[in-house]
Amino acid sequence: MSTRHVMVETYLGPITVVAKGGAISGLYFEHHVRRPSQEAFGPEADDGKDLLLNEAVRQLCDYLAGRRRDFDLPLAAEGDAFQHTVWDIVKSVRRGRTTTYGRIAEQVGDRSLAQKVGQAVGANPLCIFVPCHRVVGSTGALTGYAGGLKRKQALLELEEPPASDAGRLF
Repeated sequence: MSTRHVMVETYLGPITVVAKGGAISGLYFEHHVRRPSQEAFGPEADDGKDLLLNEAVRQLCDYLAGRRRDFDLPLAAEGDAFQHTVWDIVKSVRRGRTTTYGRIAEQVGDRSLAQKVGQAVGANPLCIFVPCHRVVGSTGALTGYAGGLKRKQALLELEEPPASDAGRLF
């Protein structure tokens, strides 16, 4: 399967989107904690000729501009069965909502797995597309994000519902 990538400049800094075959396999910030080597991304796609990467970038830019709420892309993250279970739960967290590592651990069957859940969330190669920024600490504190806490905060602020939707007057 041919692996290739494209880079896009955003207000969060440069983002690399990686495709493998017919699916998106990675989304990485410039100083991503678990960023693979540049060689792992394959060649840079010809400008404007890779329909899948073009669509991923379009959807990403629309999301960051507040014009898109969800993504409609084929995703193919590499990981073990436990990681995929956790990532599936993370994908189900709706925009404007958060969950905790402990709640996800309960959903996989054992609250004592919260640390293992944290490791799986941190290994998510599709951040933003699989919204791991919506996972917070048990007290609601922002904890760990491969793209950095400032980006996590910015993404959560982007997704914050309007005051009227949140039941607030202002």
